[in-house]
Amino acid sequence: MNKYKKLALSILFDAIGYITFLIPGIGEFGDIIWAPASAWLMTKLYKGKSGKIAAAISFIEEAMPGMDVIPTFTLMWFYTHVFSSEKKSEETIIDIN
Repeated sequence: MNKYKKLALSILFDAIGYITFLIPGIGEFGDIIWAPASAWLMTKLYKGKSGKIAAAISFIEEAMPGMDVIPTFTLMWFYTHVFSSEKKSEETIIDIN
């Protein structure tokens, strides 16, 4: 999947998490449904060990009251495509030389 499509989906999924935070009373019930769904979506969007760790963090963040404001999906996108990419580029340069 294109990294910008992943970014758009990440922002969308974080927005869904915010919606459950904004609705008083109903929002906490929505988190009961959204917490496992967000963890599952995280494992599908980001593969491997880091995806599983992010899924666990996403589940905990959505399940805990008041923590919905953390953009877990978007932070994972930045980790995957911005911060980890630099390390891979440096390793590739070292391997070529």
